[in-house]
Amino acid sequence: QVQLVESGGGLVQPGGSLKLSCRSSGSVFNINYMSWYRQTPGKQRELVATLTSNGRPDYADSVKGRFTISRGSGEDVVYLQMNSLKPEDTAVYYCNVRGVVVETIRPFNSWGQGTQVTVSS
Repeated sequence: QVQLVESGGGLVQPGGSLKLSCRSSGSVFNINYMSWYRQTPGKQRELVATLTSNGRPDYADSVKGRFTISRGSGEDVVYLQMNSLKPEDTAVYYCNVRGVVVETIRPFNSWGQGTQVTVSS
């Protein structure tokens, strides 16, 4: 089983920056995708950014040029650097990691607990 722990959310003024972190732990595993989603009340969870195992990032149009997803070197950590934040970026942000547990050769799809990001003056 793979557990995810997120950190880094908070309150920031428009135009400000935040960096979210998501650390994986548990069974030995290979990661295929590391992603960040966000959700606001009454809306579906939205894919914000994805990083594939070969390091290729992909972003939602709404965050391109402002957000950067990256993976910690030698660590099972994924980051989301958020710059030029806007009020419409306010949401609960969730980390998602998909891959295969080495011991069982079974796929997993794990979610973090979510971290609140509020952009307001």
